[in-house]
Amino acid sequence: MATIALDPTPFHHDHGLLDFPDIVARLGYDAMQLTPHVDFTPFFRYPKADDALVAALKKRAADAGVRIPAILPVHRISWPEEPQREAAVRNFLRVIDLAVELEIPVINTEFSGRPERSEDSEAAFYRSMEVILPRIEQEGLRLNIDPHPDDFVEDGLEAWRVLRGLNSAAVGFVYVASHTFHYGNRATSLIPELGDRLGAVYAADTFDHTRSHGLRYISNPPGNAARVHQHLRIGDGDVDWSELFGTLASTGYLDRDDALIVSNVFAEDETADDVSRFQLSRLRELIDSARA
Repeated sequence: MATIALDPTPFHHDHGLLDFPDIVARLGYDAMQLTPHVDFTPFFRYPKADDALVAALKKRAADAGVRIPAILPVHRISWPEEPQREAAVRNFLRVIDLAVELEIPVINTEFSGRPERSEDSEAAFYRSMEVILPRIEQEGLRLNIDPHPDDFVEDGLEAWRVLRGLNSAAVGFVYVASHTFHYGNRATSLIPELGDRLGAVYAADTFDHTRSHGLRYISNPPGNAARVHQHLRIGDGDVDWSELFGTLASTGYLDRDDALIVSNVFAEDETADDVSRFQLSRLRELIDSARA
């Protein structure tokens, strides 16, 4: 049965790190994904947690009855410039230490390269994995990667090819529903292609930026390289949720013991409590309907 976890990012601005387990439990969830936070694993910088903070977080989660099935760090592991890439590898190895200490079995992340230097970024990614992947395998962890908009690879199938090239069962794919249209809007063909290497699904909605012959959004100056997507609550965008969850059901993902679905709405901070409860209810409905 799939685990539904909450991404607590909407609460980062008003609450401390150690408050997150209680917030997650209050909203009805029994799991949360740790995401970049200034006191723990900030974006692109060396993790700031020491043993005392790790122990305190572990206790607060246990006291609240909340599991932490995954952690999401974001570091420049595919950066085409060596100083940034080397720092990212050093940061990532520390994240692995933290995951082991917290008994978190899954690390979800992004490629974090540059689209205008895709060849150099891909080479940098493989170079970083020569160091990171042996540690992942040694610790018995799972590493899942999302081809994020504005990365060196954005198309879902091409990203899978890059990951498959690592030739490791410890590496999987994060399917982010709000990145669907950057992936190529190919859930029904990509997810079966991933098979048991689909490691996590993030649930938030978005509008299809490709509609209206590419004029759904207009940004100036014309022809700029900006990428636009949202993390809206389910039903407020263009993602076909019945299709997505039907595909997750037909491929067996929803019946896997390690299946992870993360609610990660970032566009509704003002009503984060209500939206988080809505997401949990709607995800349960989608799962039940798809399995039926």
